[in-house]
Amino acid sequence: MHRLMVLYLVDGYLSYDRPCHVMAETIIVRECRHGQVRVQFGNIIRVDGDIMVIPANNRLAGREGLDERMQLAAGDELRARCTEIAVERRKEGKQPCGVGEAVSTSGYNLPAENLVHVVAPDCRRPNQDNFRRELLVNSYNAMFDEISKIEPRKTVVTPPLGMDVFAYPHREGARMTMEIILDWMDGEEDPGVDMVLIVTDEVNFLNNMKTVYRESEDQFPGVDRTRDFRKGKIQ
Repeated sequence: MHRLMVLYLVDGYLSYDRPCHVMAETIIVRECRHGQVRVQFGNIIRVDGDIMVIPANNRLAGREGLDERMQLAAGDELRARCTEIAVERRKEGKQPCGVGEAVSTSGYNLPAENLVHVVAPDCRRPNQDNFRRELLVNSYNAMFDEISKIEPRKTVVTPPLGMDVFAYPHREGARMTMEIILDWMDGEEDPGVDMVLIVTDEVNFLNNMKTVYRESEDQFPGVDRTRDFRKGKIQ
């Protein structure tokens, strides 16, 4: 049986303690103009949503990290569909999915009706690392654009892009993740999304997210509802 670890707050930071069967623990809740954004610790593969985001590579190959785990969980049909997309785009002289691009597929065996595959900057490569901030913004914008084409899209489940094997610096990435997604959910245009769940099991990233949020909470769009959630005042 697969076991998850519950995340406890120790001196204001997140750490593992003992095994637990909790699928996702809510760490941060923020209310924006068009809906909520929640940061959760857990296994994204087990979190339900209308749309689930996969952190893809530029070949849609699913060969490492979270991308591989999610593709394996989705099953052989997703692998076959990604290969079809890659072949179709190669015929047009394009990469299967370049950095800052996104494509969508069915959800197959994952708990979402549709998947959005997004390629973030790979900071292991100097040419991408040097422009990582701009490329990360492009990746999220591609994700938002692809989501806007899909129905239903009330609940979006996404990992923080670039923070897995692509080695984006976690402190900078935590701040940018919050700023970009909160701006989207609090902007003038309604994206048609009621809930964004940012789900990860990367403890270092979550510790950085917690620190960034504590330091800059009053500067982010929206209103903090974390305490209300913990007290059971909101679901």
